[in-house]
Amino acid sequence: MPEQPARILLGRISGLYGVRGWLKVFSYTSPIINILNYSPWQLCQQGQWQTVSVCEGKAHSKGIIARLESSHDCDNASRLLGADIAINRDQLPHTPEGEYYWVDLIGLTVINREGITLGQVDHLLETGANDVLVLKGERERLIPFVLNSVVLDIDLAQRVLRVDWDADF
Repeated sequence: MPEQPARILLGRISGLYGVRGWLKVFSYTSPIINILNYSPWQLCQQGQWQTVSVCEGKAHSKGIIARLESSHDCDNASRLLGADIAINRDQLPHTPEGEYYWVDLIGLTVINREGITLGQVDHLLETGANDVLVLKGERERLIPFVLNSVVLDIDLAQRVLRVDWDADF
């Protein structure tokens, strides 16, 4: 099985809410409320990680607010401002056959039908119509993530993604 990241970044602490230790959370999950489905969180500040439990959380206005077990007042909460929020990789549910987490695709080498290496997956974009692979290599390429027509095969063990894509695009 491929080496997977130990932690998956889900968001960051972006502000304070009230005086009882609640925090504003900027979530990278979709929908944003899904960040509250995971506890404990791993918080990173200045390269140092700590594990915290989420006591409460809810949607608020256009964002998320949460209270952590260790955060009882504004002073405790303010120490966490700017912290990245991650979870351990094993907290994610297993995906069914043919479904993938974006994080699993990042770093895969992309090869077309002719055996030409087009680059490595740097990140993905959500466009509405379909997701798009952003490749870095001798130049940046954007390839639609459409299974069985553009994306032919994903081999996580070999870290290879095969596509039906012209090298000149």
